[in-house]
Amino acid sequence: MSHKKAQKAQKIFLYGVNSFVLFVLFGGCVKADDGSRLWLRYDLLPSRRVGSVAVQGQSATFDVIRRELLGAGIVVGNSDDASVIIGLPQTSTLIRKLGWESELQKLGPEGFRIRTIRNAIVIASTTDIGTLYGTFHFLRLLQTEQPIDRLQIDQQPRLKLRLLNHWDNIDGSIERGYAGKSLWIGTDDKRRLIDYARANASIGINGAVLNNVNANSEFLTAKYLNKFAAIAGVFRPFGIRVYLSPRFSAPIDLGKLPTADPLDRSVIEWWKQKADEIYKLIPDFGGFLVKANSEGQPGPRTYNRTHVDGANMLAAALAPHQGIVIWRAFVYDMKRGYDRAGAAYENLQPFDGKFAPNVLLQVKNGPIDFQPREPFHPLFGAMPRTPVMPELQITQEYLGFDNHFVFLASMWREFLDSDTYARGRGSTVSRVVDGSLYQQRLTGIAGVANTGSEVNWTGYDLLQANWYAFGRLAWDPQVSSEQIATEWTKMTLTHDARA
Repeated sequence: MSHKKAQKAQKIFLYGVNSFVLFVLFGGCVKADDGSRLWLRYDLLPSRRVGSVAVQGQSATFDVIRRELLGAGIVVGNSDDASVIIGLPQTSTLIRKLGWESELQKLGPEGFRIRTIRNAIVIASTTDIGTLYGTFHFLRLLQTEQPIDRLQIDQQPRLKLRLLNHWDNIDGSIERGYAGKSLWIGTDDKRRLIDYARANASIGINGAVLNNVNANSEFLTAKYLNKFAAIAGVFRPFGIRVYLSPRFSAPIDLGKLPTADPLDRSVIEWWKQKADEIYKLIPDFGGFLVKANSEGQPGPRTYNRTHVDGANMLAAALAPHQGIVIWRAFVYDMKRGYDRAGAAYENLQPFDGKFAPNVLLQVKNGPIDFQPREPFHPLFGAMPRTPVMPELQITQEYLGFDNHFVFLASMWREFLDSDTYARGRGSTVSRVVDGSLYQQRLTGIAGVANTGSEVNWTGYDLLQANWYAFGRLAWDPQVSSEQIATEWTKMTLTHDARA
């Protein structure tokens, strides 16, 4: 039997086992479901229903809110007499009368407030994206059967950038992808893009890197930039920005320059013009995620320059547009006797404080390469003047692909809770990441996605839990793995306590 046939047979067997376990556990009450609805299965909402909901605001995002509520079987209107009022101080008379403006401002543009006031529930923010997050939080309360008669909730994301990294290739394949082909390369399925955006917005993910970090320069040509602009248009009402991974040698590959030296004036000008081109098509483009001088990829060291030289050159091109550069710290030389575990520290730590203000270092959770058991990476806690964001792997490269169910939240929880002792006891990785340890404002986290074109998104239904878990931890690195597991189970499978 060929490897592919054996893998397919194993997958069919595991699906059968999974279905049998669910049947036994839940007494045969589980209806057939193809997994495409993820944790947004509103038919699992308990019989208790809220009354009508007034969505008071006009924008593409408020339209998303209306459609989501209607999809959950909730009556949507605009009356101040509704059971739930959703809006902004400038769009809702009731919210304006409550005098929450200054408190909502403190929660930031993505934060929200949910309050039970007399006979109504109010969901408010300073932006429509904030109200979208508040609406999804409210729906989560309903889906998980939480009491809603005394709600006193103020929330804001702990991390500014909450990104999925998609390792999608120009032929539509996905490196380390085990759930089919790319969601956007080689296809124009708008409905699928909308459902992807809905799922991400429901857990607070606000950015997607659309192509592989082992980048192909063709992704920066007009053909693909126009396609990515269309995708950005679909994602925009959901608060999701598009990012790209550029190949460092693009000035040679596309611009026909003799060099990609980051200190060469013609190279600097080429990247500036490319950034202008991108932002003309995608005004809210997030920025670049760069893999350089690692595993054979070109980079600044190809020209005897430093990583700072390369990152800051690209950062200067993006800065006028408020774009950012995310520079991957996965750098090492493939030669005998080289200390791979210490490579990133050796290459990057001496340059702490020398990166431009719009540069973050994206560091894998461990020093080797997403191993099932690794200590936290030594750069966490060692870069007090440089924002450092973790890179987690949602796709299971070393944990059974899509054939094994491994709930990763507990492993990520262990990583985030690890103490760096950088400023004494209590200097945990999560405090480094959320900026509180070194008072850093530019913060983030990335997850290498496990999604693909298969109907159930992740190849094996239960692996959807890791996508969900990443989003919840990106919003709040302190949330427990038990809470995440409980939420996901109730929203996706059943309310049966035995689960």
